[in-house]
Amino acid sequence: MSEELPPGGVVFGADEWEARWADAWRPEQVAERLAGVGTPWCVAAGWALDLFRGRRTRPHGDLEIAVPSADFPEVRDRFPAYAWDAVGSGHVWAAAGPAALAATHQTWLRDPASGRFLFDVFREPHEGGTWICRRDESLRLPYDAIIERTPDGIPYLIPELVLLFKAKAVRAKDQADFDGVLPELGRARRDRLAQWLGRVHPGHPWQESLIG
Repeated sequence: MSEELPPGGVVFGADEWEARWADAWRPEQVAERLAGVGTPWCVAAGWALDLFRGRRTRPHGDLEIAVPSADFPEVRDRFPAYAWDAVGSGHVWAAAGPAALAATHQTWLRDPASGRFLFDVFREPHEGGTWICRRDESLRLPYDAIIERTPDGIPYLIPELVLLFKAKAVRAKDQADFDGVLPELGRARRDRLAQWLGRVHPGHPWQESLIG
């Protein structure tokens, strides 16, 4: 991801954003379409926490998955009838070219017929089979350590990392997610999250709850 954003890009208002995501797919719809891909991928963000808990606990305005950045073409090529828009700093670049892709890490799949967005792909930094945290490059883990699966095989990011990313700028739904998932985190998960928060967000208020 480069430091400077390319020119152009459209900014959506909140109402348009909500309308454009009204047909967002569910995790099982993406999993069905990505069956058999060789690259490690997983559901991320709020949906990942619900997959961990085994139940849907709140509405989800969109669906995010994460893939190694170099392997994004393998995912892209599963959707030849759709368009990919790059997203960064509140701007959306339709049918993104190399400059917009290099400057961003989010990519929204768009149905060209309706203009609706279906899911969001985080193109994550990595070295081979090792995932690299974009907020602290010293935090590196093998993909098989950060991806778990539901009983029916849907891969999801472990809750410790989902919450680590939610901790940067806590919104009401992020706090609700933390409060809801905390009772279901065992001691090892709590300790990992507390350690990672100490590295990436020192002094974060969630640490006290995790240690107690």
